[in-house]
Amino acid sequence: MKAIRHCAVIAIFVALCTAFTFADDPGRHPAYLHALSDLRDARAHLDRMTPSDHIDAEQEHAIREIDAAIGEIKQAAIDDGKNIGDHMPVDAHMDRPGRYRKALELLDRAHHDISEKEDDRFAHGLRHRALQHIDEAHHIVEHIARQTSGY
Repeated sequence: MKAIRHCAVIAIFVALCTAFTFADDPGRHPAYLHALSDLRDARAHLDRMTPSDHIDAEQEHAIREIDAAIGEIKQAAIDDGKNIGDHMPVDAHMDRPGRYRKALELLDRAHHDISEKEDDRFAHGLRHRALQHIDEAHHIVEHIARQTSGY
């Protein structure tokens, strides 16, 4: 009985040490995870705030580009397991031009994160396509912002 308790204590100690070792590991691609978060937040700033909120075709196109960028990152097996609706809350009092500015800022941050050096050759093409989608979404949002004179 004493030996079983002794083995259990050792097993718990080893498990705790292993958990602490992995707790400091940010993962293989922390920049991609930051980009996913920024892309979800940018998407939320472009999406409807209320059911009666109107979204034009350009906004829908930008959202599709963001979704495609998210898909490319996830296809590279860099998935944080969160769904597209898991984002920071959007300030309900922010006017539409402010939401466009914030979306542009978030798209810039995602672009910067994904642009970092990539060692995985498989992920090179996926990263390139994700950057293209982010750049296209940025271009569309910039155009919308200029049209609304808020940028």
